[in-house]
Amino acid sequence: MKREYFGTDGVRGRVGEPPITPELVMKLGWAAGRTFAADPRRPAGRPAVLIGKDTRISGYLLEAALEAGLSAAGVDVALCGPLPTPGIAYLTRALRLTAGIVISASHNPYDDNGIKFFSSAGAKLPDATEIAIEAAMAAPLACVASAELGKARRVADAAGRYVEFCKSTFPGSLDLRGVTVVVDCAHGAAYHVAPPVFSELGATVIATGVAPDGLNINDGCGATHPTHLAAEVVKHRADLGIALDGDGDRLVMVDRDGRVYGGDELLYVIAMDAKRRGALAGGVVGTVMSNLGFEQALAREGVKLERAKVGDRYVLEKLVERGWTLGGEGSGHLICLDKHTTGDAIVASLAVLRALIESGSTLARATAPVAMFPQTLINVPIRRGWDWQGSDAVKRSRDSAVVALGDRGRVLLRPSGTEPVLRVMVEARDKATADEHAGAIAETIARAAGVPL
Repeated sequence: MKREYFGTDGVRGRVGEPPITPELVMKLGWAAGRTFAADPRRPAGRPAVLIGKDTRISGYLLEAALEAGLSAAGVDVALCGPLPTPGIAYLTRALRLTAGIVISASHNPYDDNGIKFFSSAGAKLPDATEIAIEAAMAAPLACVASAELGKARRVADAAGRYVEFCKSTFPGSLDLRGVTVVVDCAHGAAYHVAPPVFSELGATVIATGVAPDGLNINDGCGATHPTHLAAEVVKHRADLGIALDGDGDRLVMVDRDGRVYGGDELLYVIAMDAKRRGALAGGVVGTVMSNLGFEQALAREGVKLERAKVGDRYVLEKLVERGWTLGGEGSGHLICLDKHTTGDAIVASLAVLRALIESGSTLARATAPVAMFPQTLINVPIRRGWDWQGSDAVKRSRDSAVVALGDRGRVLLRPSGTEPVLRVMVEARDKATADEHAGAIAETIARAAGVPL
């Protein structure tokens, strides 16, 4: 079924424009509440949903709209205020609630926002449930009888509960004493939970990005702007830097020299530590964008990489399908299913720290086997509906690059899910070669599509 509202990660857009308007968000809350209440598999009694958010100023507006819609559907609401997306997933499961809702646009600017859902098990909603919510959106909004309206309450110490959960994923036999770490919270949802996690484990913490004002989330800081973290680590002569994005599910790290490490490299460190301990279940799941150098480094260690579509929900689906526990994206969404049901930047960073402490290594040494291939990405505008896969010219250009690169590179053509653009990605041993092949393919696509590049 074609979806009108849901994308790969919930419902997202510019605040004030459909679908992120007060009216549509209230209707979304009502439709979700109706859908959850009608599920024959849920326990008896009134359904209850947890709502959390990041620090965007629009969170107040959207929280109230969702609460009204859910109440009108006869669903109780638990409010926890600003909390990372994985914290909502954890509390939904821990409090035995029907579902969890996160108001966040993740790494996007403050004037975007979105609505993400978790099931009672703390996992992303299955496609069937999202489709059912979309179908319910088409019905006229109707309010239950007054005696059946949902009630709202605040969750006591939601942040403290999540802090303790994160700490519980770190071995009790280890601590972070003697480690100085800069933690960049991107002025986002983790501003009041990430620093305590590391300090209570013994680290000396220098916190940055912890003064949200509703407008500065992800603004020149956090996982999407790691140069800020790198400068802070060097300035304070810290041992490590940890950067999260606005909703706390994306991780980037920095070593004491200011070098930045992305998701593929950090995932390699965690995987090799799990392999060393005999705890690696099967292989590792990445995406079609995972770096070839990462895949080759895993292969040298006898670890298989399975590629999923872009999006952490697809990584999670393949992990569940394979019965594996470790996966992620180069952007820093890292999933440790032996510890949590979804990607969690704090939990993943603790897994990296465990690996470094137990091996007595550094990020530079632990990631040395991963020779990251330079990637060139070009977005080529195309006409909506144009059949690029049916173009012989595009196929010849792509195949020519594949043959020329051999096992020393990789070519990926991927249409955007949100705009009329065909993404051309080429990896090669050197940047010049990647640029050359990506440019040639992009020019061929533009000619074949009859559009300017």
